[in-house]
Amino acid sequence: MGMKLDEEYGADRLLQIETDDEENEAHDTVNEDDDTGSEISNHSVHAPFHSQLDSPTWPQSYRRSMDVFTGVTPPSLSFLKGSSMLSSAYMRSQTLTPEYSLSKPFISSPSLDREEIPTSNPSKLSIVSSAIFSAPELPPSQQCSYTQSVLNAINALCGIGILSIPYALKEGGWCSLFLLFLFGIITYYTGILLKKCLESSPGIETYPDIGQAAFGLSGRIFIAIALYAELYSSCIEYLIMMSDNLGALFPNSHMEFAGLHLNSYQICAIISTLVILPTVWLRNLSLLSIVSAGGVIALIVVVICLLWVGVVDDVGFHPSGTAINIAKIPVTIGLYSFCYGSHSVFPNIYSSMKEPSRFPSVLLISFSTAFFSYLGVAICGFLMFGENTNPQFTLNLPTKLVTSKVAAWTVVIAPLTKYAITLTPVAFGIEEFLPSPQLRTYAVSLLIRTLLVFSTLVIALAVPYFGSVMSLIGSSLVMLVSLILPCVCYIQLRKDLITRFQLAACSSIIVVGLISAVVGTYSALTNMV
Repeated sequence: MGMKLDEEYGADRLLQIETDDEENEAHDTVNEDDDTGSEISNHSVHAPFHSQLDSPTWPQSYRRSMDVFTGVTPPSLSFLKGSSMLSSAYMRSQTLTPEYSLSKPFISSPSLDREEIPTSNPSKLSIVSSAIFSAPELPPSQQCSYTQSVLNAINALCGIGILSIPYALKEGGWCSLFLLFLFGIITYYTGILLKKCLESSPGIETYPDIGQAAFGLSGRIFIAIALYAELYSSCIEYLIMMSDNLGALFPNSHMEFAGLHLNSYQICAIISTLVILPTVWLRNLSLLSIVSAGGVIALIVVVICLLWVGVVDDVGFHPSGTAINIAKIPVTIGLYSFCYGSHSVFPNIYSSMKEPSRFPSVLLISFSTAFFSYLGVAICGFLMFGENTNPQFTLNLPTKLVTSKVAAWTVVIAPLTKYAITLTPVAFGIEEFLPSPQLRTYAVSLLIRTLLVFSTLVIALAVPYFGSVMSLIGSSLVMLVSLILPCVCYIQLRKDLITRFQLAACSSIIVVGLISAVVGTYSALTNMV
């Protein structure tokens, strides 16, 4: 039975590589005639782009694995666009290409509309090899309505960062709320820049595609590593969050094992890992991708619990704090930037939309919702707990209250679905490095995912500091992925067409991102030590 599963799984996960050099050479010849006047095809930056792609490029699985984040809205929401409730996201996907082509032309004439170009249309800089990725764990690609896209974007933005917002306000002072607004504006703008990068060619569909179009194979690999590092670090945060809140629910638990003394946090971290582990073994993440929409519901529940404790349970609101605390501003910057770190998902949301032209309004609604949610929780939480505010405000809630227990258990349960979905792209990226198709078996996949999960446990036990880890992620990875790279890629792709205002805006954002990254990362590491 085990061998049968391995054979079935290995066949499903096999990366099928197809090379068609003669066809691509013909495509190149046709487009040299058709695209002579095209401004983009004349960009010198794309000269090495074609020559580097003589083999399938890593990661080939990124689009499909990240599409799980665009499948979080339930099928019943399809009625909002006038379609039948039976036409779920997964039924709609049957009208699409069943297997996703991972190598498409990235550069073409900007005058062509992305919907009007057939997949067989040649491109001057077409990729020599095409590869197809197939994995049974992933739900099929889907086309999302406007409402679904808004909910997907809100679900991506409104995450665990909200737990640390009151703590960020305490660290930075009341004036630091301006930074929350400023980073919201900047990250909204860089989200628009990603859209423009995606529109530079019908073949660009993911963030690594943007990096490849701008800087060749090295750009693709660099951005992919940064994105995977961000996803992996988020899994560490999920585990720390679960362990902190479980430890608060059972503060007196302890254990002696093999001569080691385990406190409540360590016991809860191990238990949380064992509970999470089976979810990363699932071969079909369709259910988890829908259930993870509960992240928004969990957020609402936790916020209601906070307000309930403050208003009904007589904790009250007590004005306190300083106007600004310069020494702690770097920590605040890292925490604020973490809250807006969803740019790794935005290209997939855009590519999955039925009406991509409405993507700016999707961003506007989702960023506005996120900002006002963060602002309200920051003010209420800090007024309630003052200088005693913890990195997770759920740890400040009185433990004897039923409302506090509801909030704590909500925070513990919510990551159970998000962890597997967040770790899956990282696992697929690693599995692509397996040298032989015979190694791509179910058993090897289980081993890789198990090792990844236990590696996050080791880090969570070694660095059990939720606020400092979040600040480090925000200062380093989010600054890179959400501020610096969108501007750098946009300048490179549109350097002959960019206006002076756009160049100045992008350059300013890059400088702000670099300074914030250096100062914030140093501050976070210092706090850990």
